[in-house]
Amino acid sequence: MTGKAFRKAFKDSLPIMAGYLALGIGYGVLLQSKGFSFWWAILMSVTMFAGSGQYAGVDFMAGGASLLTTAFMTLIINCRHFFYGVSLLDKYRGTGIVKPYLIFGLTDETYSITATTVLEEGINKKKYYFFLTALNHSYWITGCVLGAVLGMFLPFSSEGIDFAMTALFIVIMVEQWLTNKEHLPAILGVATTVICLVAFGAEYFIIPSMALIAVELMLLRKRLEKKDNKEGGNEH
Repeated sequence: MTGKAFRKAFKDSLPIMAGYLALGIGYGVLLQSKGFSFWWAILMSVTMFAGSGQYAGVDFMAGGASLLTTAFMTLIINCRHFFYGVSLLDKYRGTGIVKPYLIFGLTDETYSITATTVLEEGINKKKYYFFLTALNHSYWITGCVLGAVLGMFLPFSSEGIDFAMTALFIVIMVEQWLTNKEHLPAILGVATTVICLVAFGAEYFIIPSMALIAVELMLLRKRLEKKDNKEGGNEH
């Protein structure tokens, strides 16, 4: 059963491996270009495992940002995980001792697979989610360290590297749009964000938009779950 869960997790993680190695190398190169040794790449990728947060963290450290500023901006950048967590309450129920690690290792890409994958009979969900998370984490660590080492010996221009995470988010959104039949949450998210951007300005729109989206999703949760159950029943 363990072998079956690992093979399934490894197969599902292969597309993420390609992306994480490339993005991790970019991060390591960026870290080196700011004057930090590869030990920082190891430390940050092991303890943080947050692509966008780590990219932003390089600028925070290089710019001498205070601990309070860094903590606040990290919260803003990663507050989207609130929505991930709510939607995975049922899937992660019963995962026991590995649950804290699953929460720590929940990235956009891991969430994308976890939220859409239906496990066949005979695959232990606890082991599958653990292996998927651990494999993705290992890919990210490997990419970050490789990038930092390469940055020590090869000349790289880091211009444009920090746009990599934005591009990845766009790809994930497009993939989710094509995969899911229900587009209402995505439409609401985009519309709410645009309205808040106009109302509050580019510097202050993130928090109100996230708060409004959270309220909207909570209000629509029962309706969306009912529709998912209905579609699932029709497929069988």
